[in-house]
Amino acid sequence: MLDLIVLSLHFFICFLISVAIWRGPKDVDLPSSSTGTVEMEPDGLILIGKEDDIKRSQRITAKVNGREVVVFYHEGKFHAMDSRCYHEGGPLCLGEIEDINGQACIICPWHKYKITLETGEGLYEGINPLEPSPTPQWQSKGVKQRIHKVTIDNGNVYVSPPDLSVSFDSDYFADKHKNSGDLAMEK
Repeated sequence: MLDLIVLSLHFFICFLISVAIWRGPKDVDLPSSSTGTVEMEPDGLILIGKEDDIKRSQRITAKVNGREVVVFYHEGKFHAMDSRCYHEGGPLCLGEIEDINGQACIICPWHKYKITLETGEGLYEGINPLEPSPTPQWQSKGVKQRIHKVTIDNGNVYVSPPDLSVSFDSDYFADKHKNSGDLAMEK
């Protein structure tokens, strides 16, 4: 009987932990991010949320034309990109931001891929084997992650819809998870 009580308590605690992880520590739940509907302005910009709310939370996810987009506020600037990592679709909204070679980068929580917030470039540490004593240096893989233009107006944060005439590696996972509800953390 005691084993059954301990086992039940264990499952309950695991359930609470999984709910806490699923919700995410810094994600703000705005109507636009939970319902999949956002307000489209006459000039085509999409309202994401209030500037002060996003500054407080540091990041928010929202649907932009069905795509999951994450907006970061980091060191006084707003950045927006597809929320799924270009490598395997990891949830970038759960990643940590690090400074790499003077560039703010989001680190994918699944495989630790590094993506610049400013340009969407994938970074890696590589060496030149032709150097006498090669030392690792940060290098670019090129732009892999779709970024979105952010506009601030009257205390509101807007994102421009993506220009799909140019493709990026992250488009595959953005399309795969399009219209799929809340950001899923499954792998």
